[in-house]
Amino acid sequence: MSTQTEPLRLACDTHTHTIFSRHAYSTIEENVRTAAERGIELLGSTDHFSDMLYLQRDIRNYQYYNNYRVWPREWHGVKLLHGAEADIVNLHGDLYGADDVFATSIDGTPVEPISMQDYVFRRCDYVVASVHNKWFARNATIAQATDMYVRALEHPKVLTLGHSGRSGIRYDIDTVLEAARVNHKLIEINEYSFTHVEKSHEMCLEILERCAETNTPIAVNTDSHISAEIGDFHYVPKLLEEMHFPRELIATRSAEAFLNALRAANIAPAEECEPIPGL
Repeated sequence: MSTQTEPLRLACDTHTHTIFSRHAYSTIEENVRTAAERGIELLGSTDHFSDMLYLQRDIRNYQYYNNYRVWPREWHGVKLLHGAEADIVNLHGDLYGADDVFATSIDGTPVEPISMQDYVFRRCDYVVASVHNKWFARNATIAQATDMYVRALEHPKVLTLGHSGRSGIRYDIDTVLEAARVNHKLIEINEYSFTHVEKSHEMCLEILERCAETNTPIAVNTDSHISAEIGDFHYVPKLLEEMHFPRELIATRSAEAFLNALRAANIAPAEECEPIPGL
């Protein structure tokens, strides 16, 4: 266990939302400016990729992701990564958008067909995989739920399993944590889950304790939906210190640590992806 005496500082926030998520309230620049003011070294913007946004699965509704390339990679002194929080949509662990195919560009020009998921993920540095609408899992066994999360972690673009404690679906924690370690992925410990959703505390704490005991890396994020919450870590760091949680397991402790986690997971940055013809 770590024995550092300096207060724990988290220098990254890698699960955040902008107004594109529709129930969030700030622009990307407002989020970046707040991150800079709070000494955040690296900000990851991960808007929802989910049925929460649009009823119509039309390419025009998702061009926000395709134009990520115009964002500065360093803005107001903050390293900026772009991603998505993709919904897990079934017990097979599939992520949103895999079965929807686009065959025209945003101006209606015919293009080589591409799935909506590929269209979005190619522009992402990484993906957070989460469950929001858990109706599909209402009768799931623990084994089925466990397999769902393991499969989601195996997706080549997924880096982080998002707020699985708050989602409230019971699963075999040790099996999922083992999958995370084998695939060099991260388990999210979500500030919002502790400060806004009291009913999730017990499960979130159990996950965190098992991460410490099994040497499973974590990402601590705010899941902010407004710039005022960017980098506002006031509960989880104290909890980690009280637990003597090993700091080397916290991938969001520094920009370098988080970028190393991306490399370890062998996730290709967006720039390395081939351009999509006609899009």
